[in-house]
Amino acid sequence: MTRRVLAASAAAAVFALALTGCVAKADLAEAISVDITDDACAVATDSTTAGAVTFSLENTGTDVNEFEILADDQLRIVGEKENVTPGQKVDFVAQLEPGDYYTACKFQQVGAPVGLAAFTVTGETSKVSADEQALSDQAVTEYLAYVRSQTSELLPAVEQLAAAYAAGDDETARQLFATTRVPYERIEPTAEAFGDLDPKIDFREVDAVADGIDWTGFHRIEKDLWPPAPGDLNSDGTDAFLDWAPSTPEERQAYADGLVENVTELHEIVTADDFTVSLADISNGAIALLDEVAAGKITGEEDWWSGTDLYDFQANVQGAYVAFGAVRALAESKGDEGTALAAEIDDQFTALNDALAAYGSLDEGFVNYAELTDADKKALSDQVNALAEPLSQLTSTILGV
Repeated sequence: MTRRVLAASAAAAVFALALTGCVAKADLAEAISVDITDDACAVATDSTTAGAVTFSLENTGTDVNEFEILADDQLRIVGEKENVTPGQKVDFVAQLEPGDYYTACKFQQVGAPVGLAAFTVTGETSKVSADEQALSDQAVTEYLAYVRSQTSELLPAVEQLAAAYAAGDDETARQLFATTRVPYERIEPTAEAFGDLDPKIDFREVDAVADGIDWTGFHRIEKDLWPPAPGDLNSDGTDAFLDWAPSTPEERQAYADGLVENVTELHEIVTADDFTVSLADISNGAIALLDEVAAGKITGEEDWWSGTDLYDFQANVQGAYVAFGAVRALAESKGDEGTALAAEIDDQFTALNDALAAYGSLDEGFVNYAELTDADKKALSDQVNALAEPLSQLTSTILGV
C-alpha cells in the first residue's frame, strides 16, 4: 500500500434488495428448503418469483453455519441468516426483486462461500417505491455484510499463507500470496480507518521507512518470498539491501504471527455489534479504492517484488463497484441526474473491467505486471481516470449536497 486517505469501504452490484428476518412459519408462503452441511448448501430450486421469498434452512452439519444471498457479482450480500447452529431449523425471509443472484453457505461463518449456485428471480419489479431513509438503511446493511464477509474470507487465507511462509515452504506461500490479499484489497479503506492497523498489515517498505515505523505485514513477507538480487533497487531507487536482509526462521515466525494477529483484530472490529458506517463512508470508499489503483497499482509500486499488482488492481476495482452498487438505488432516486450518473459509472466500470480482462482474471491468474508496456499502463490509467471522474460525484449526489 502507499500512504493513503482514510475512508470506509464497500458493497456492490447492480440493484437493491433487503429485509431479512425470522418469522413464524404459519405466516409464511411456501418455503424453499435449504439443506446445510459442513461442505454443501443445497437449495431446493434455482428460481422463484419476486416478492417476499422464504427459505427454510436446516443445518445437519457439525458446527455453526450461515446462509447468504449474493448479487450477480457474487460479492454484495443482499440477504443473510447468520448463526444457524447444528440441528437447527429456521425460516428466513428476503424481499427479492427480479434479477440474477447466487446462494451460498459459509461453514463456521468464515472462509470462502460453500455451494455457490445461481439463483434467478422472475416477475415484476415492486411498484412500491422505497423512501430515501429505507434506501440509506439498506445500503449500510449491505455494506456491513460485505465487509464482514470479506474479513471472514481473509482471516483463514492469511493463516494459510502465514503457516507456509513460517515453515519455509516458499513455493506454496508464493502461490497463495496474491489471492490471499484479494479480500483485503476489496475493503482496504475500511482497514485504513483503524489507526496503525493498516500500516502493520500492508505498508510497503518505502512507506514504513519514511514514517519511521517497523516494517511488517504482507509486503515484508513478499520481499522474503521474492528476494532481490545484488544490485536491485527498491521502488524509491534505494539499494534493495539497505537496512534489509532475508528473514531468519525466527523472524519469519514473528512476522507470520504478527500478520495473523493484526488481521484477527481487523476481523473482530468489523464483526463487532457496534461497528457501523455512514453513506459517505461507502461512497467515499469507492472513490478511495480508485485512488489506490492510481497511486500504487498503475505504477507497479504496490507489489514491487512479486509483480502481482494486477490482482490488487482488480480487487480494488471490485471493491469500488460493490460500494457503488450499495448506493446505486439511492443515487437513482435523486431523479434524472442521479440515474444518468449511475449509468455513466456503470458503463465506465464495464470498460475498465474489459481492459483488465486482457491481462487475465482472479480465477485464471494475471500476467506479471512487468510484462505490461508503457502503452498498456497508459491505457489502463486513462480508463481509471475516466471512471474516477463520474465516481467523484457520487457522494454529493446521494447526500444531496
